[in-house]
Amino acid sequence: MSTTQETKKSAKPKATRKKAAAKKPSAKGKPVEKPTSVLIVGAGFAGLGMAIRLKQAGIEDFIILERDNAVGGTWRDNQYPGAACDIPSNLYSYSFAPNPNWSRSFSGSEEILDYVHHLVAEFSLEKHIRFEQNVAELRFNEAQGIWTATTDKGAIFTGRAAVMAQGPLANCSFPAITGIEDFKGKKIHSARWDHDYDFAGKNVAVVGTGASGIQIIPELVKVAKHVKVFQRTPGWVMPRPDFATPEWNKLLFRKLPASQQAMRELLYWSHESMALAVIWNSPLTRIAERIGKWHLRRQVKDRWLRRQLTPNFTIGCKRVLVSNDYYPALQKDNAKLITWPIARISEKGIRTVEGIEHQVDCIVFATGFDVSNAGTPFPVIGRHGQVMGEEWQGGAQAYKSINVSGYPNLFLTFGPNSGPGHNSALVYMESQLEYALKGIRKIVGEGLKVLDVRSDVQQRYNKGIQKRLAKTNWNSGCKSWYLTEDGFNATMYPGFATQYAAQMADFKEDDYETA
Repeated sequence: MSTTQETKKSAKPKATRKKAAAKKPSAKGKPVEKPTSVLIVGAGFAGLGMAIRLKQAGIEDFIILERDNAVGGTWRDNQYPGAACDIPSNLYSYSFAPNPNWSRSFSGSEEILDYVHHLVAEFSLEKHIRFEQNVAELRFNEAQGIWTATTDKGAIFTGRAAVMAQGPLANCSFPAITGIEDFKGKKIHSARWDHDYDFAGKNVAVVGTGASGIQIIPELVKVAKHVKVFQRTPGWVMPRPDFATPEWNKLLFRKLPASQQAMRELLYWSHESMALAVIWNSPLTRIAERIGKWHLRRQVKDRWLRRQLTPNFTIGCKRVLVSNDYYPALQKDNAKLITWPIARISEKGIRTVEGIEHQVDCIVFATGFDVSNAGTPFPVIGRHGQVMGEEWQGGAQAYKSINVSGYPNLFLTFGPNSGPGHNSALVYMESQLEYALKGIRKIVGEGLKVLDVRSDVQQRYNKGIQKRLAKTNWNSGCKSWYLTEDGFNATMYPGFATQYAAQMADFKEDDYETA
């Protein structure tokens, strides 16, 4: 984990949001004549973090390709009612760009997006971003040692190195439920929220009770006439210690940055300890499950409802949820939990397998994202014409989650087996950015055409990763988005964040073929 502190001013997200969000002209026509040092795909947390670290290292000639017309990635897209992070804000932010002004322990999506806009303004990233450039193909030219990105508009960008920073939670679609096209009412996906739709007086169905669903449901219950919640599998829900940040605390962080760093360290190690409960089945797992059941008993008095909401899998096998208002929302007079499986969607609503049709005005799908754990979001062509998506059909694999053999000078963020189950994703991200920076410095500084991880090194690494994963709760039998259809875990890292950071701190040149 990087602890470099190079920010010159305190974060002031609200004041910089408009400037940072300004749309840049679209690039058209011929490719740039001279390749940039780095092409970055995506202007979310990962892409912007990579850009910042490049600038701090003195590398200024890079381009960020963003398919949308604004920065923010998943936090730009997920602006549904109640959207918030389930990691404390002082840990879900970059150590090299701290924000002393977080309003709460767990900030909402709007405030997180403000922080993202602040990063763009604070580090002068606007000039590097090319908006509305959706990458359609990424191809490596071995003779020249150049990556070429072609967008769906026909624009061409070239770079000596490339960073895929499009994020794992970038694409979404409605679920493949029979009859979904027949529904005559309003359909809304959590990641494509319609802020103009008025829920007042409406009968609403919510499909999904995962991380997004448990945030949306309490907000809908406040305004809709009636809310029916369709649950497939109950999850482990833990209490959320969310408090407003007093002004003296913000002032302390501004005047004494070391105090905020100390808070970050405290949060980091407290979350590290949770690995012993959620990654592996241990005595701490039983304690965590007791806390979850206590939280359920305390908030839900009805025994039958409690039974319906009690998970039947080991905590950690699926994503652990945090909420103080989900259980109370389900017990409101205008809310009802439906646990019968969905048979199909009809013109007027949702039919469950026991034959009842639940007629509604609107269906909200909180059904998650199209996670690419067995393919790539666009064709990536490496040496000898090999295609990454084809090689990943049985499950994605990489070396240290960041490099793939046969695809030189390419660095992945949130690549295979980099997912955390207990700590901040941005802690893992910082380790990836530092590793990528080492590789990019070597490519640019030594004039390399090829920096390609050896195939045997990658195979040996992944053999060890899968062996370790077999002993984790994620691979204990439940079905989750962490796994492919045949049960291959291409998503999670089987260890502490400290272990992940240690492996990423060690850049071994002997692991790579260079030319």
